[in-house]
Amino acid sequence: MGRGVAEGATRFPALALFDLDGTLLDSAPDMVATVNRMRASRGQPPMPLPELRPHVSKGSRAMSAAAFPELDGEVPDVLIREFLDTYEQELGRHGVPFDGVEALLATIEASGNRWGIVTNKPEYLARQVLDALGWAGRCAILIGGDSLPRRKPDPLPLLHAAQTLGVAIADCVYVGDDQRDIDAARAAGMRSIVALWGYRPDGDDPAGWGGDAMATRVDDLLDPAIWGSGA
Repeated sequence: MGRGVAEGATRFPALALFDLDGTLLDSAPDMVATVNRMRASRGQPPMPLPELRPHVSKGSRAMSAAAFPELDGEVPDVLIREFLDTYEQELGRHGVPFDGVEALLATIEASGNRWGIVTNKPEYLARQVLDALGWAGRCAILIGGDSLPRRKPDPLPLLHAAQTLGVAIADCVYVGDDQRDIDAARAAGMRSIVALWGYRPDGDDPAGWGGDAMATRVDDLLDPAIWGSGA
C-alpha cells in the first residue's frame, strides 16, 4: 500500500483533510456581499467580485484591505469585527460548494474513509457553514483558525486533527488552495495537494509552493493516483 493511501478500489487516504474557502466552498460571493454592505454604509460603490476573489483565501484582514485600499493595508481590529459580524449575516446566502465537491465527499464516505476540514476561518463561522451545507454530521473533524493557539501555516492544526482521530500522519493528505496550506502540510510531514481551482492573487505561482501534487479540477481528486504513493 502506498504512503497515505488506503487499500480498496478508490484508494483514498484514511483521512482526507481539506481547507474550506477556495477548496471545498466557493465562498467569494458571500464575501463580496459582505464587503459591499460595508462599502455601501460608507457611501462607496460596489466592489466587483473578480477584484475580491483572489484575496478570499487570505482571510478577513486581507479582504478588508482589498475592499478599502485607502487604508494602505493598515486594517484596524474594529473593521475586522465589522467584517466578521456582517459576513455572519451573509454566510451561506450566496456561496456554494465547488462543482464536484459533493460527489467527492460522498465517494470518500462510500469508500469507508473519513474527511475533515482544517481552516483559518473562525470556528464558530465554519460550524455555521457546515450546518448550512448539511456537512456537520459527515465531517469527521473541524479545526478553525481560533480552535488552537496556532493556525496555518503552523502545522499544529493538522497534527491535532490527525492525533484526535487516531490517524497516522502518513495516512493523511491535506488539500488546499493557498501556500500556507501547503507550508502547514509540509511542516507536519503530511502529503499535500494544491487545489488550483481556488483563489490566488496575480503573480502567485502554486508550482513553487512545494505541494506533492496539483489538481486542476475537483474531479481530479477522484483519480487514485493523485493521492500519492511512495514509501
